[in-house]
Amino acid sequence: MTDWSPLGRARANATELASLGVTGFWLVALFTGQEWWLAALLVGYVVVVPLTELLYGEPDEAEEDIEGADSAPSSDASDESPLERLRRRYAEGKLTDEQFERKLGRLLETETLEGVEDATRDESEREFERN
Repeated sequence: MTDWSPLGRARANATELASLGVTGFWLVALFTGQEWWLAALLVGYVVVVPLTELLYGEPDEAEEDIEGADSAPSSDASDESPLERLRRRYAEGKLTDEQFERKLGRLLETETLEGVEDATRDESEREFERN
């Protein structure tokens, strides 16, 4: 269940808040004529924001897959398409909205690329047969 308290929302958006803070900090330094604004920009985006993402960001997909893997997959799971598996995991609450949308986008990109590759391969084969 999602925590909608201010602290819960801040924790869920920690990386975005850190990025906003870093941007505000170096912009204030720039507009007030501080000579160290570039150092603040670099340290902020190279150290602070990635560290915040490591501490408060979403787990890696490899970890999600390990945690989300069924201990005894059913026989129906092998017959499922990747899209059906993704929908089932989302319906079971194993994926958040953001995770579902990100994985769905990747899945659709992959299917589209495979479709393009298949079409290109078929066209190449037809051209080869004509010659």
